[in-house]
Amino acid sequence: MREIEIRGEDDIIRARRAARDFATVLAFSLIDKTRIATAVSELARNTLVHGGGGRMQIATASQHSSNGIRCVFIDEGPGILDIDRAMGEGFSSASSLGQGLPGAQRLSDDFHIESTVGVGTRVEIVKWLDR
Repeated sequence: MREIEIRGEDDIIRARRAARDFATVLAFSLIDKTRIATAVSELARNTLVHGGGGRMQIATASQHSSNGIRCVFIDEGPGILDIDRAMGEGFSSASSLGQGLPGAQRLSDDFHIESTVGVGTRVEIVKWLDR
């Protein structure tokens, strides 16, 4: 597992690069490497902008006979009051396009989010190699 602190714009780029490098080592297709990098960019930006910074943990995932890449984003920010609303298309709390969470979910095979107001948010995505 590798951990990347997300404290500034440069860290979003580092997280994206780390995800792309991990996906390259695992022999993901170019299309899937792009999907992974895009989802990581969206979630790293959310971690920075909405969570006030945090970290990304990246590791190989294994389940049954499948291998993949797992990225977990953790912050200790204000949390998300209404996850269902935040996952809705077009919702934004930062005057942006609102594609971050739902976009990352679409680009991933597995997506899990948990958040506690006043404590922080944890988002986990997995992209499987052979699906």
